[in-house]
Amino acid sequence: MKKVLFSFCFLLVLLVGSSLGLEAQPAQKLVNVVVSPDRTDWKYKQKEEVTFTVQVFRNENLLKDVVVDYEVGPEYFPVKKEADVLLKNGKITLKGSMNEPGFLRCKVIAKVDGRNYEGMATVAVDEEKIRPTTADPKDFDSFWKQAIEDARKTSLDPKMVLMPERCTSTQNVYHVSFQNERPRSRMYGILVVPKKEGVYPAILQVPGAGIRPYNGMNLGDDVITLEIGIHGIPVNMPQEVYNNLASGALNGYPGINKNDRDAHYYKRVYLGCVRAVDFIFSLPEFDGSTVGVTGGSQGGALSIVTAGLDSRIKFLAAFYPALCDYAGYLHLRAGGWPHYYRNAKPGPNEVETLAYFDVVNFARRVNAPGWYSWGYNDVTCPPTSMYSAYNVIPGAKELHLYLETGHWTYPEQNAAWFQWLKEMYK
Repeated sequence: MKKVLFSFCFLLVLLVGSSLGLEAQPAQKLVNVVVSPDRTDWKYKQKEEVTFTVQVFRNENLLKDVVVDYEVGPEYFPVKKEADVLLKNGKITLKGSMNEPGFLRCKVIAKVDGRNYEGMATVAVDEEKIRPTTADPKDFDSFWKQAIEDARKTSLDPKMVLMPERCTSTQNVYHVSFQNERPRSRMYGILVVPKKEGVYPAILQVPGAGIRPYNGMNLGDDVITLEIGIHGIPVNMPQEVYNNLASGALNGYPGINKNDRDAHYYKRVYLGCVRAVDFIFSLPEFDGSTVGVTGGSQGGALSIVTAGLDSRIKFLAAFYPALCDYAGYLHLRAGGWPHYYRNAKPGPNEVETLAYFDVVNFARRVNAPGWYSWGYNDVTCPPTSMYSAYNVIPGAKELHLYLETGHWTYPEQNAAWFQWLKEMYK
C-alpha cells in the first residue's frame, strides 16, 4: 500500500511540476560535454582561482581530437573567449576568478559531425554578498497600497462554472473568473475544491511566462487550489487562440508600457494576484486563514510579489524567480528575465518605472516563510539576479540548490517542493 501511495504522489508531483511551467530535465545527448569545478560545493571567495576541468565524452569515453569553443567569465560578460581549440585527448583545464560577488561561468561548445554540444558550470563567488542594483523607490509602499485600495473599489463579481469532465469523485473543478482592478477587467483560473464537507487551506498557483490554457493544480483532497492566468482571458480555450495571441496582441507583453508605472503590463498582473487572494477568502470552503502561493520562473516572481504585497500569505514556494534586478545589466552584471537591458539601452523613465515592478523590491517586504529552489546553470534567470532578491528577504527562508540545473527541475526537486507545501498547510 505504501509503495502504491508513493507512486501516486510521485506521479502527482510530475503532473503538478508540468502545470507550474517547470521545464523537464534535458535528454541525454550523443556527445556529453562535462565541465567540473574543482570544489564539490561550487562555492568560492573573491579573487580565488577557480579551476574547471572540461571533458568531452562519446560512448562514455573521452573523445579524441575534438574541437571546442569556450568562454570564461561572469554570466553574459565573459572575459576570456577562444574558438576552434583542438583537444587531442578530449580534455582541457581552464581557470578564472572574480573580484566581486557574483557567478563565474565556464561554457564550452564541442563541435562534432556538424553539430554543437554545450556544457557549462557556473560557480558562486561570495554569493551571500550579492545585493540589488535596482533602486527601492521612496514611495513604493504608498504606490502599491493606493493601487490595491483603488482596485478593491471594483467588486469581485465572481463567476464559477463547474467543469464536470474534470471533476472526480472527491473534487469539484471550476472555471472561474473575478473582476480585477477595474470593471470588466477580469482574471481567470481553474479552481479545485474538495467535495467533502468542511473548510480547507488554499494554495494559489501563479503562472510561468507565456500565453496558454491551464488545467488546475491538484494537490490532493485536503486543500483548495486556484491556478490563475494573468492575461485577462479564459484559460480553457483551444490552443490556437493562445498561439494567435502570443504572436499578436500579447507578443512581448512584459515590455508593454514599461516607462509608465500606472500603465505597465505587470501592474494589473500584480494586482490580479492580490485579487486572487481576495477571491480565495470569499470561498465558503476556505478555512479563512491558511493560504500559500507557489510558482516557477515568472510564477516564482509572482509568488514573491504576492507575498510582498499581501500579508495574508502564510507561506510561499518559488522556483527560479524571474523579473529580478532588471538594472543589473546597467552595472555590467547579469539581470533577470526578460533581460530588458541586455541588448538595449533604457528609454526615458524606464529604469524609474521598472523599479516599482522589480521583484527585489517585493522581496524586501516578504515576511512569510519561504521555500526557494534553483540551479547555478540557469541562463534564463541568472543566479546573480535571483540572489539579489533572495539575499534581501527578511522572512524565514530556505534555499534548496540543485547546482547543475538550468531552467529546469529534477523529479526529486519537485518532490521536495510538494512535501514542503504539504507540511505548511497541514
